[in-house]
Amino acid sequence: MSAESTASSGVPKENRFKVWRQTRPFWAGLFTMIGGVPIAYLPYGDMRLGNITLAMQTTAGAGALIIGLLLITLGLTMWFQPLVRVFAGVAAIVLALVSIPVSNFGGLVVGFLFALIGGAMSASWAPAAPADETAEEAEDNSTAAEAETEAGAGPTEYEHMHDGTTQPVIPQQGSEAPVAGTTIDVNGGRNSAG
Repeated sequence: MSAESTASSGVPKENRFKVWRQTRPFWAGLFTMIGGVPIAYLPYGDMRLGNITLAMQTTAGAGALIIGLLLITLGLTMWFQPLVRVFAGVAAIVLALVSIPVSNFGGLVVGFLFALIGGAMSASWAPAAPADETAEEAEDNSTAAEAETEAGAGPTEYEHMHDGTTQPVIPQQGSEAPVAGTTIDVNGGRNSAG
């Protein structure tokens, strides 16, 4: 599956990003990636106040880095593989919860909240329903159907039966020709198909 959406093939270039963004959980992916940054960075970062350096490094720094990178990867997955949005959302929620004890209270709660909200948005996102016909198209279709009904549907085909009578052939919807090969014989009130 490619990143290019089939819905954006006939759209002007200035609107392609908008169409791409609306066909996937864009904001969920963005929030999840934003949440992964502080979770991955804070255990390795330090803060300087004048001559004083505050190191926030923990013994679980590798776990925090893995969680942060996984959250960023899940955010990208939400963007480029929207079919797995529910899995990615649930995984982001679980990783956000795991980041609380592992990564300085989930990246000082900021990363935790962004990842949690992004995961919830991804799990609950659903694609939009296909656009309905516009009023003009519906009106044109109904007037064309009425005109066809008034003029008649064209020549009717008839099937010749064994007893010399004819019967109109009614085409089945979804097929081009009616199903043949079944005959009914009437013998003194008894029917037998064969």
